[in-house]
Amino acid sequence: MTAIVTVKNLTRRFDVSKPWLNRVIERLPKRKLVAVSDVSFEIEEGTTYALVGESGSGKSTIGKMLVGLLDPSEGAVEIEGVNLDTETDRARIDKVRSDIQMIFQDPYASLNPRWKVRDIIAEPVAARGGKTQGLAERLLKQVGLSADDAGKFPHEFSGGQRQRICIARALASEPKFIVCDEPTSALDVSVQAQVLNLMSDLKDDYGLTYLFISHDLTVVSHMADTVGVLYLGRLVEEAAPGDLNARPAHPYTQMLLEAAPQLDGFGREVDPPKGEIPDPINPPPGCAYNPRCPFVVDRCREERPQLRPFGTGRVACHRAEEVVARMEKAS
Repeated sequence: MTAIVTVKNLTRRFDVSKPWLNRVIERLPKRKLVAVSDVSFEIEEGTTYALVGESGSGKSTIGKMLVGLLDPSEGAVEIEGVNLDTETDRARIDKVRSDIQMIFQDPYASLNPRWKVRDIIAEPVAARGGKTQGLAERLLKQVGLSADDAGKFPHEFSGGQRQRICIARALASEPKFIVCDEPTSALDVSVQAQVLNLMSDLKDDYGLTYLFISHDLTVVSHMADTVGVLYLGRLVEEAAPGDLNARPAHPYTQMLLEAAPQLDGFGREVDPPKGEIPDPINPPPGCAYNPRCPFVVDRCREERPQLRPFGTGRVACHRAEEVVARMEKAS
């Protein structure tokens, strides 16, 4: 299967320094926040790749770099074999950009409150001079709404309906690749299931490829073909959902799975997650998870583990074999 998205050693830093004059007076150095650090992965055509992790782990930053809303500090993003940062052929750039769309987390904030739904959905096509006659009505029916809704404004809809409008807008330009940035986190649980099922059906109908960003492992297990676990901007584990749930090889993945809600988990006793995510401006040396890890040894504090093949996926942990062995023994 062909990779439609290739991410190579992706890094993004943000300058969070005080203004120049303050730094001169207070004799302070510049401060850099590393939101994404040396991340590499591929997304095969027609599949869903999920990124999971706690808030602040860099999931949304990666998504924005993939659609071109942010530029990488280092590394490269290739969509359909084209690096949009270095490509000089305008026609190729325009073709690839038309194949990319994004569904944002807040369905109301991403919709223009002064525009009617018809104009919102047709905007990606109208901006390129395409035909928009009847487009909004057709797509509204496709996502489970009425064609009559095209003449309404966003405030006339519920949260779940607004997210369906966002999905219709994303489909308008007939993209191949869609970045879904926590598209159901602002919705009620019952509505989440409806939107997820809709996205799954549309993926099959249109042959779409998704990057699905979420902090909910139960949602990810339902949607993804491959799951990448992020911690402090670093990819620490990658595997198929079934393998990840049954045999997590990184202590951080184990913690996320233990913290996730379970249907049969009534009355279970689970130790709460220990510690907080370290300061990304001054991350700990070695493995970024070492201050919170129950398996930590001196090597973890000194040497950053590289992502290596493990089982059917990849893991960045010096003691992955011992972590899995101890978990299997305990179960």
